[in-house]
Amino acid sequence: MTIDIYKKTDTEYVVSVVPEKGIVTQHTVTLHPRYYKMLTGGSVTEKELIAASFEFLLTKESNDAILPEFELSDISQYFPEYEKEIKKIS
Repeated sequence: MTIDIYKKTDTEYVVSVVPEKGIVTQHTVTLHPRYYKMLTGGSVTEKELIAASFEFLLTKESNDAILPEFELSDISQYFPEYEKEIKKIS
């Protein structure tokens, strides 16, 4: 599976998830600077955080089940363990 990330604006990213088989999906993700700093302390790039977040999501659901548009902070509403798990990347 390939995860391609394109920075659209200062806080918006377009993420394409390309599985080896199945449906290619595209998602618009908003990442606010304060949330990025809280999760990573700046130890990884924003794109690395988003990629790791999608890798996390893909362990929970298929790419076509991921919302087409969301704020990165929304993930913890669906998966309470997200923030604890994602902080391990930094």
